Amino acid sequence: QVQLVESGGGLVQAGGSLRLSCAASGRTFSSYAMGWFRQAPGKEREFVAAISWSGRRIYYTDSVKGRFTISRDNAKNTVYLQMNSLKPEDTAVYYCAATNNGGVGVTSMAYDYWGQGTQVSVSS
Repeated sequence: QVQLVESGGGLVQAGGSLRLSCAASGRTFSSYAMGWFRQAPGKEREFVAAISWSGRRIYYTDSVKGRFTISRDNAKNTVYLQMNSLKPEDTAVYYCAATNNGGVGVTSMAYDYWGQGTQVSVSS
């Protein structure tokens, strides 16, 4: 079992930056691949970024490439999402997710554990 708690959301102007954190419980965090997803009002949850347990494999959705960076610190049981050059269309609730099925998924079905989410709002 892994419990995930996101933090770092907030309100920011377009062009600004935020760093989201996801703290995980449990002693086996380093064996989990981690992902970030987001859900805007009236829309389905969508993939944002994912990182393998080692950090060697990283994936991004096209709309955030070059602006967002996912990273992890296994010693701190934490995964991060650095978000730069934010746009109003990045406004959503952001969720982190974890899986230890051996893969690095880009769909929500690939993940077994989810946090409660943190709100990110970007004003124009």
